[in-house]
Amino acid sequence: MGESIRCKFYHIDNERNRQYISSAKTLVVSFIGMATQEVGIKSNLQIILKSDTEVLDEVMVVAYGTAKKSSFTGSAAVVDSKKIEKRQVSNITNALSGAVAGVQVMSSSNGGQPGSTAKIRVRGTGSMAAGNAPLYVVDGVPYDGDLSSINTSDIESTTVLKDAASNALYGARGANGVVLITTKKGSMGKAVINVDAKWGSNSRAVPNYDVLTNPATYLEQAYLSMYNGQIYNGKTPAEANAFANQSLPTNNNGGVGYQIYTVPQGESMIGMDGKLNPKATLGYSDGTYYYQPDNWYDELFNSGNLRQEYNLNISGATDKLNYYMSAGYLDDSGLIAGSGFTRYSARVKADYQAKSWLKVGANMSYTNYDMQSPASQDSYAGTSSANLFYVANYIAPIYPMYARNADKSIMVDSNGFTVYDFGDRSVGGNYKRTFMSGSNPAAMMELDKRQYLADVFSGRWYAAVNIWDGLKFTYNIGVDLDNTRYSRLYNAYYGQYSKVGGIVYAGSTRTSGINQQELLSYTKEFGKHNIDVLVGHENYTYEYKYLNGSKEKLFNPNIVEIDNAIKNPSISSFTDNYSTEGWLARAQYDYDGRYIFSASYRRDASSRFAKDNRWGNFGSVGGAWVLTKEAFMENQKWADFIKFKVSYGIQGNDDLLFNDVYGSKNYYPYQDQYNVVENNGDFAVNMSYKGNPDITWETSYSFNAGFDFNLFKGLLNGSIEYFSRKTTDMLYYMPVSPSNGYAVYPKNVGSIRNSGIEIDLNSDIIKTKNVQWNVFLNATSVKNKILELAPELNGELISGSTIYKEGKSMYQRYYRKYAGVNDEGVALYYMDVKDEKGNVTGRETTTEWNKATRYETGDLLPDVYGGFGTTVSAYGFDFSISCAYQLGGKLFDSGYQSLMHNGSAASAGQNWHKDILNSWSESNKGSNIPRLNGNDTYANSASDRFLISSNYLDLTNITLGYTFPKAWVTKLQLSNLRIYFAADNVALLSKRKGLDPRQSYTSANAMTYSPVRTLSGGIKLTF
Repeated sequence: MGESIRCKFYHIDNERNRQYISSAKTLVVSFIGMATQEVGIKSNLQIILKSDTEVLDEVMVVAYGTAKKSSFTGSAAVVDSKKIEKRQVSNITNALSGAVAGVQVMSSSNGGQPGSTAKIRVRGTGSMAAGNAPLYVVDGVPYDGDLSSINTSDIESTTVLKDAASNALYGARGANGVVLITTKKGSMGKAVINVDAKWGSNSRAVPNYDVLTNPATYLEQAYLSMYNGQIYNGKTPAEANAFANQSLPTNNNGGVGYQIYTVPQGESMIGMDGKLNPKATLGYSDGTYYYQPDNWYDELFNSGNLRQEYNLNISGATDKLNYYMSAGYLDDSGLIAGSGFTRYSARVKADYQAKSWLKVGANMSYTNYDMQSPASQDSYAGTSSANLFYVANYIAPIYPMYARNADKSIMVDSNGFTVYDFGDRSVGGNYKRTFMSGSNPAAMMELDKRQYLADVFSGRWYAAVNIWDGLKFTYNIGVDLDNTRYSRLYNAYYGQYSKVGGIVYAGSTRTSGINQQELLSYTKEFGKHNIDVLVGHENYTYEYKYLNGSKEKLFNPNIVEIDNAIKNPSISSFTDNYSTEGWLARAQYDYDGRYIFSASYRRDASSRFAKDNRWGNFGSVGGAWVLTKEAFMENQKWADFIKFKVSYGIQGNDDLLFNDVYGSKNYYPYQDQYNVVENNGDFAVNMSYKGNPDITWETSYSFNAGFDFNLFKGLLNGSIEYFSRKTTDMLYYMPVSPSNGYAVYPKNVGSIRNSGIEIDLNSDIIKTKNVQWNVFLNATSVKNKILELAPELNGELISGSTIYKEGKSMYQRYYRKYAGVNDEGVALYYMDVKDEKGNVTGRETTTEWNKATRYETGDLLPDVYGGFGTTVSAYGFDFSISCAYQLGGKLFDSGYQSLMHNGSAASAGQNWHKDILNSWSESNKGSNIPRLNGNDTYANSASDRFLISSNYLDLTNITLGYTFPKAWVTKLQLSNLRIYFAADNVALLSKRKGLDPRQSYTSANAMTYSPVRTLSGGIKLTF
């Protein structure tokens, strides 16, 4: 069974080299996870071991220290190294998807670009205009480096602190939750060497929308749009057919601009039946060029992109020294040409007991990474012609990507470059595209360059002095330095910048953060009474330096240096500074591990506010009751451990962002900000931002209550919690009349509340020596409500399709309501009918979208989100699968909306979703999809028609491995050998193909870098 049995009072008989009992009176019986028992020796014994929750009690990393999970009054969750190691990610944030209750991982603006950091939201969004990202803390000190510079193989655990009782000590910086990253250290004994190598490939995890791919089908729909426009304008079928055929290859009246079919002389391409002439053959030559459509999706996205990763670490410990050293290499290729992430990393960590009263430690890491990130592939690029993900989804399947000679061969220029068709008659052909004319992203990917080359250093040092009997002083200092060189080249050969001979940009950023902590703690046991007191001081300084320059007209078109160009020099630079200071205190008392009380206080100052509003007071109180320690629970065999906990706390947030699409940080929101410009050879300034010296802390009041439990002799453990977070004095940009010289200004206004329930379950269904089976499930439900807006808004703020209304969720939208189609297939929208006094008396439909009434959509937030999975290990084999999910919400699918256009001149050459084939027609009058008519103005105007379920199931990871028997590997001088296969981002199931609801709570499109699927095989050796 694996139990251990010892006898008290024994000696060794050296002559016979055996151990025997000499006057032994007591047996000591122990088993992993069970309470050790001592029993008197008798001739016949039956010993029943009981579960020991203290043995199983997890020691967690918490704010400024550690704590036993059984005595922790706050809300926190731990993801250990075993789970992290299964994920093939270049950034730790991507490994948290579905792993932690209350935590949702969403796509960043860079999407699946290797090395990018995902958006993390802990228990919803607590602010309208301020930052909502959690604080990241590495080995006890807040971290300012790029998270992608941390090698995930160096991480021992990641702890997410979710409520005020657990993160209030971090003050303002912890208002949106705290993610504690703890790096690995050595274990007692001889040095251990681990080598881990994996090889695999990356591919696109989210496909295109289900768009038209057949050129003939697309041209038939384009024809139908023009044909219907004429029919409904009174023309005869023959006239409409002639008009549509004449317009189709032109740039007029909704034509596509290209001739790609060869049609017999004197015949039309599209017949009176609306179908392609059966005699037409794909491909057309004008004598100079040959035109045939290319599959842009297949051509633009690389296949079989290599991903390789190698990690080596050496660790060990003695009674005085604990050490860990590592080195790693990662080559993570992107989905498109010129995209990837290459990282070299190294870490050295040591703790040394210099004296009985002094312990010192250092933890230093260095990372060099090269992120190749083509421009215009993020959410900010939108419909940019350089955005490959936009182009691959939206370009009609009729256009050539390559320029071809009349003999059908792809053209190559004098420099050896492939010639691409730019669709503007300038390069590659004599036709002009009606979609994205004058550009070709394939050429840009081949010839343009953008690179971020970074050196990142992170250091943590500490000294701990044991002053007297539980009284300890600790000094921590953390230094993070990130020096990044940025370079960008717009090529001189093709595209819009070829006219100026190309443009080169070069620049650098330097980010530095220094955090110092002085902590005095006292820990003492008095019988059954335990106290833990901490007081401290912390100060933090941050500096960001930016320098960027550019020139035009390159001398050598391949050198990315400013001195390689000669015209129109431009340079800019700035420096941002930010600092905080805090005084903190925490006290915890428990009686016999049964009754636990905690309290914390922090007084924080932020340089983001004027001096009179700089300081804020925050803190928390909490309590816990371990019910299974009570006498009335002693005979309850089903309950091993049950703890009730409750906490309440106050936190602040100073992270007001700029009111722009980038959401960049504003370090001086209380000050008016100006740009210095030149005016006739003299200085001039213009206001770029209106400040407000009266703004102060956004304050959150958080309540948390729940149960932690371990039941049925360890079969089931987990937690269930209720939380509520009310944010007041929200940092927000109030709209004002532009006649003031500015459109918005910052102000503390209103309040919102996020509340919900979390459930986290974990079950060891089978746990024997040779077979283990574990299952986990977590679920979170969050509701949002706006409690108060600024008085002058009269309870409601409407901006475009966004509506903020007291008593309602901040995640509802304001859209016109789609009413289907009328008897002629024209889109209908609802409109309120009002009496003379303006009271709504009814509702009717209208074909004029601009006259239709806008209605509230209701809350778009999902009802529940979370994750689940299982791990099975048997006789050396191990298999695990994990998923993330979301249920019950809606979002606006703007990508689908764009693909359901009416074929007008404004959208000519843009692809359609296949649903357009089911649009209303005389033979399909049961459809609620508007007819195809290029003259219908409001066929796909924004309405609730494009709201769709945001439900999804994300298969995040599958891992299959085999660990060879010890008897085999010892012959190879190894202590462990494991081979494995791992798959990440395996599949995403959503309501519509191509829809990725992980982009945001309210909308999604097809214009960002797609998430990456990774398939790899690996080997891990331990010496």
